[in-house]
Amino acid sequence: MPATAPVSSARQRVHAAVREDIIGTAREQLAAAGAASLSLRAVARELGMAPSAMYRYFQSRDELLTALIVEAYDAMGAVAEAAAEHGGGTAAERFKSVCWALRDWALAHPHEYALLYGTPVPGYHAPELTIDPASRVTRVLGGILRDACQAGEIAESRIPPISEAQPVAEEVMAGVPLPAVARGLAVWSFLFGQISFEVFGRFEGVVTNGEVLFDYAISTMLDIVGMAA
Repeated sequence: MPATAPVSSARQRVHAAVREDIIGTAREQLAAAGAASLSLRAVARELGMAPSAMYRYFQSRDELLTALIVEAYDAMGAVAEAAAEHGGGTAAERFKSVCWALRDWALAHPHEYALLYGTPVPGYHAPELTIDPASRVTRVLGGILRDACQAGEIAESRIPPISEAQPVAEEVMAGVPLPAVARGLAVWSFLFGQISFEVFGRFEGVVTNGEVLFDYAISTMLDIVGMAA
């Protein structure tokens, strides 16, 4: 039994290394041709593998695409979590830090960002295992809003009440007043809309300094949720 353990471990390491090579090559194809053009056959050809050998690592194009999506969500989530942890004392300071970190990551990884927030890949349906990685940034932003409420950093008098027709689930941000939750969700879409316009060149010929506009957008978002900038 002890004699076979190193062999098994070595096989596992080789399997993991080949899997990483496949993901890396798929990432290059993503940058070159977009997610819709990704195929196991093309990745195999690039790596000098038989197409049939690919199925030892990924059963389908969608499974490989899912691995890329999870990897990108985790990378973005890790950036947001680190920025929140080291972003300053107040909720507003942490929010600013997270916003800038997300923008920087998106601009540095436009193809991965496009995979997450760009045009959906035809025929692809994200499995349940993508939900938790996709929620990491949301949990960071929701946690900042919750902390701001608990610390009295939100001027609730500036947030008008919302209609009784509750628009969001109660568990989205437990303990946070519903109007603040609704404002937070609106800001979430504001933030990623702003980043998307930069990543996808929608400000081309319109905005001469993206950083100045983004800084102003952050101040506006803080104002929307009632946090002092």
